[in-house]
Amino acid sequence: MNVGQLMEKLRALPPEAAVLLEGDEGYSPLGGIDVQHNDNGLPDEVVLQPDMTPD
Repeated sequence: MNVGQLMEKLRALPPEAAVLLEGDEGYSPLGGIDVQHNDNGLPDEVVLQPDMTPD
């Protein structure tokens, strides 16, 4: 999935809905977004980071 496809899917969702990431330990809220810039013809990558705030 690329950013354009993700944005299209997100536009169809309620704007007040929380964004969660699924992991081995359950669900975590989205804490941030990073961009990994690549060279040699590879596309840049967007990395979704979980919120690491203790419960």
